[in-house]
Amino acid sequence: MNPQKHLLLQSFKRKGFQDEIVAAFSKVKREDFVPRNLKSMAYEDNALPIGKGQTISQPYTIATMFSMLELEEGQKVLEVGSGCGYALALLSEIVGKEEKVFGIEIIKDLSEKSKKNLEKYKNTRVHLGDGKLGWKEKSPFDRILISASCSEIPKPLISQLKGGGILVAPIGNKFNQTITAFKKTSGKLKITEELPGFVFVPLVD
Repeated sequence: MNPQKHLLLQSFKRKGFQDEIVAAFSKVKREDFVPRNLKSMAYEDNALPIGKGQTISQPYTIATMFSMLELEEGQKVLEVGSGCGYALALLSEIVGKEEKVFGIEIIKDLSEKSKKNLEKYKNTRVHLGDGKLGWKEKSPFDRILISASCSEIPKPLISQLKGGGILVAPIGNKFNQTITAFKKTSGKLKITEELPGFVFVPLVD
């Protein structure tokens, strides 16, 4: 195993992330999802540029959001702003092998690249479109992950989340966001957890 990858996984274990999350990061090769010139940096615990002004998120940040999502095998999950497909690959390892993992990416080049990156992950599907509109045809979802910052949760995503489902998103302004977990109760989102101090690229219009 790559020594940097081993150190990253050990740090996840020390921080108490669930075994299923650590196992997913162990199985998925992050170097397959970053530009060729950055492959040597794939297991540094940092966000990396993937083109078009977008980034592949820091592994610790992804693991944190996954933990807040309370993922389980068999859930149907939507990621908004799926970028290069890395988080979708990780999700596919956690929720199982059926067609349960869906991503929306508004930038065509990234959408096409992610489809190639995910060819061996048969339970994933990527849709080119506006993530704020969700993916109505595939809803409802047990979990929704928004991997870009927004000031509020788009209403179509709320309607596409199952009752009792969890949505996790970085909420705030352009310079500072709080990763926030919401649970859908009686048709409305209720905040259940907040972690401040993160910076994501904004949700693209």
